[in-house]
Amino acid sequence: MGVIKKAFGSTKPKDIVVDLMTFDRLLTKPVIHIIYWAGLALVALGLFAVVGGAVGIAMREEMPWGIFLAVPFLIGGLLFLLAALLLWRSFCEFYVAIFRIADDLRALRAVTEGVKPVVAEPAANPVFTAPVEAPAAETVEGDVLENPFFVAKKAD
Repeated sequence: MGVIKKAFGSTKPKDIVVDLMTFDRLLTKPVIHIIYWAGLALVALGLFAVVGGAVGIAMREEMPWGIFLAVPFLIGGLLFLLAALLLWRSFCEFYVAIFRIADDLRALRAVTEGVKPVVAEPAANPVFTAPVEAPAAETVEGDVLENPFFVAKKAD
């Protein structure tokens, strides 16, 4: 139940169906972790395939030439798998970043409209808050670099 509440914000079937039908809550964010680990499992299978292929090449050919053919195959395969691993990680991070941007935009919209934001979990980064009203112009002194929202008093 905790996973469902974290993903949907509620465990009521009506709320879950409404969220699924209206796209008010994005579900890919919790699912992307499962997709990432599945991709890592595929890369691990590729690692076994590269090592097995290198051993097969070394055993099939005569001894000195088999090793000369297997070593470049092994090194090339490992470099390819390392590049695939980095690309897969960056691909998944891209999607996580996109969904975090969507959550932040939803929170910004809620703040500007004065509505409590609906988020599945608290954001890791600070959420934008509306600037506090500056005090009266007579009491505000300072530099724009210290407080960009101050209202400078004009000399009369």
